[in-house]
Parts: sequence; C-alpha cells; structure tokens
Amino acid sequence: MATLIALLLVLCTLTACAGGSVTDVKNSPPVVEEPPQVTVEEVIAYEVELRENGDAVRSEDGVLLVEYAYQVPVLWAVRADGSRIEEPQTPAEVEALTVTDTFNAEFADWNGSEYIQGIIGFAEEDRKFREEAGIPWDDTSAYTDGLRCQVYQTEQLISISGLYSTYTGGAHPNYVLLSWNFDLTTGAYFAPEALAADSQEFSDLVTQEIIRQARERAAEQQLLPEECFWENYEEIAASWGSYAVSFDETGMTVGYSPYEMAAYAAGAQIFTLEYDLLQPALSDHGIEVLQLEKAAE
Repeated sequence: MATLIALLLVLCTLTACAGGSVTDVKNSPPVVEEPPQVTVEEVIAYEVELRENGDAVRSEDGVLLVEYAYQVPVLWAVRADGSRIEEPQTPAEVEALTVTDTFNAEFADWNGSEYIQGIIGFAEEDRKFREEAGIPWDDTSAYTDGLRCQVYQTEQLISISGLYSTYTGGAHPNYVLLSWNFDLTTGAYFAPEALAADSQEFSDLVTQEIIRQARERAAEQQLLPEECFWENYEEIAASWGSYAVSFDETGMTVGYSPYEMAAYAAGAQIFTLEYDLLQPALSDHGIEVLQLEKAAE
C-alpha cells in the first residue's frame, strides 16, 4: 500500500511540472501542416512607344524660323494586367524602371527643349546675317530638323534604326543613319560584336560580306568598286561597327550615311546580312537575344 501511494505522488509531481494538465494524445486533433508558400514570379514586359514631338517656330513678326518633327522612342515597363509601371510597388518593378530609365536617357535631347532652342537660336542669327547682307528670308529658308524611327523587338532585344534629317541652309538637306541596340536582359546598350562567340571572327565575317556586296553592286553598274565608292572603301567596310547597325526579323543591317562610303549623290549605302550567314558566328546569348532557333547538334 505504501508503495502504491508513493507511485501516485510521483505521477502527481510530474504532472505539476508539465504545467498542471495531462494531454490526451489519443483524442487530440491531428496536426495539420500549412502548405509551403509559393512565390509567384512577377511578369513584367516592355513596350516601345514612338512619341511624336514637333512644332513650327516663328519669329515675333511671324516669319517661319524652324520646323521640327521627332519620332522619339520611349520604353515602358508593363505589368501582366497591361498597366504601365510608373510608381514601382515591388523590387522587380524598381529594377524594371532602372532599365527603362537607361533606355530613355539616350533620347532625352529629342524630348527636351534645350536642343531645339539651340537650333532656333542658329536660325535667328542666320536670318539676321542674311538680312544685313541683303539676302531675303522666307518660309523656304526655314531650318528643318527631324527624326524618324523603326523599331524591332524580341523578348530580349530592342533594335531601333533611325533617320535624322536636317536643313540649315545650303544646297540641300542632309541626313544621317542612326541605330540603337538594347539588351533587355542586361538593361544596357550594346555593340553588335557582343552577340558573337568570337568578336574578331564575327567582325571579319561581316567585313568580308560587305566588301563582297559592294563589289557586286559596282559590277551591276559596270563600274570598279573604286569608281562607285571611296577608294578606301574596304577600310570603311572594316569599321562597320562604328556606323548604323540594326537588326530585324531577317538579319542585320549595316548602313553608311551619305559621304561616309560614297558621294552624296550615291545616297546611303545599306548592306543586309541574313541570319543564316551570321548565326554560326553567334554565341548562345546572341542566338537567344535575336530569338533564333539553335542549329541541331
């Protein structure tokens, strides 16, 4: 009997140490584990808007001084619901706005007033000079300034080819071919050689193709290449990366503005290189950026 009483005292002491209650394990509800939290990846896309910016500027006495018309690329980051991101709500949206800011900064001159104010100032000075020299100024004397753009875009690439035209007096207006290539994965502008497995091999490949096309173009006119282009046209071809280079769904275009490879009368010299020619020299990243199908191994 004394032994039984001692055992009961021990059990009571253990129960008190455990907090004053005994859990009925048999009748307790099962423990339900919460499912792991699944992070939904944010879907952010990019779209380019071509914003029109232009006007006709007249002097105080009503004389036309400058006409300008710019087609300015503007990059927007867009949520999955189609709304444009202007006030970021997540770290991914902050990063996306960094990408758009980098892209848009390149075109700030055509969106701002300082650039056109400079042209207006030149026109005013020119008009004054002409009037003092007895040369009349009318609407046909007005300066013109313009930018037109074409956009090609994949999920990772934005390639823009531009035509900048200007007239500031003289025998004829001038125009310049421009280009911008932007990698959406890195958020930076890049040189075309950056898409190559070996930049030197890629550059040599493009050079030789431009020279081949130039010679073919001259032969079609029954001329020597040196009669069709500047005598050092091969050296100019070798510096193709310094000129207007853009991409589209068919290939890469290298454009030389008037005077760069040939006389003004010959016009711009534009060479198109198809992806079938370029793809063997591209890196995996280049193939991905240009959204090409990998060749079967």
